[in-house]
Amino acid sequence: MRRGHSSGNYRNPCLTMHQPWASLLVYGIKRIEGRTWAAPIRGRLWIHAASKVPDEATIKAMEDFYREIYAVDGIADLKFPEYYPVSRLLGCVEVVGCVRREELACWEMVPEGVRLEAQTDLCWLCEQPQKLLIPFEMRGYQGVYNLEKKIYEAAIRGLTPVEGPLPVKFLLPNPQDPFSLKPGSISANVPETRTSELERSSSLTAAIAGARAAATQFSKKVQDLETTPQTNTAQSVRTLPLKSESFEEDTTPSANLSETSNKGALTSNNKEKISPIKYEEITRPSQPSSGGLRPHPGAPSKHFT
Repeated sequence: MRRGHSSGNYRNPCLTMHQPWASLLVYGIKRIEGRTWAAPIRGRLWIHAASKVPDEATIKAMEDFYREIYAVDGIADLKFPEYYPVSRLLGCVEVVGCVRREELACWEMVPEGVRLEAQTDLCWLCEQPQKLLIPFEMRGYQGVYNLEKKIYEAAIRGLTPVEGPLPVKFLLPNPQDPFSLKPGSISANVPETRTSELERSSSLTAAIAGARAAATQFSKKVQDLETTPQTNTAQSVRTLPLKSESFEEDTTPSANLSETSNKGALTSNNKEKISPIKYEEITRPSQPSSGGLRPHPGAPSKHFT
């Protein structure tokens, strides 16, 4: 497990991701969350979309990538999200394990398209996507952090299951131990020198290259996910304005983040507003700080998610 991402007492763990990757995961199209650090949790992981409005070139690159890898498994008709909202809590998935890229690429028990998603050092295996009928406006943080209790209580009532184009059940090496699937756990069953025998078409190769290029825009420098002011000029037709009323979290105002007894989980005590979805970009306030406390480094840097 990587430094800065140690496992801990996560109550309602959440991960902030850039669009379009966030919605693709919640819609069950994306089944692998690629990271450079191992998953610190098993079980439900809430997915929050960062504030950066995705441009059409990035959306097209990722949709083309998934069209191609699903075509490998005979799935020709994919229904992508109509919108890719930002600064919103979108839903959740179940993280059932984490394996190395080389392991997933050679894992014959999963569809070939899933193996083609293995483009990063470590791959979080995601099942059972659920989306919020009304995504909540919310501020995110780096790394895995805890949802505030009242946000969680409001969100849990608004979930609906999602049937992805090709749902995958990742079989654990030890079905009795949900923590048994971790980097190295299936290496004994996978020849190290074996590579995929799939003959990649030119369109598939181009789609993979395009997806990698789309991801590199986030790997060149570590970006703050929610504190960078955004202009209100939409870069994508997928983020249309839709007015709605907002309601306020009844939390104790505070200018500090508190660190729980574990080193990984972060909670926010400051008053925030959450509201039903408004497909527009807004300027978010800066994340409060607590002396030398820093969120986990590395999470927002893009790594082909």
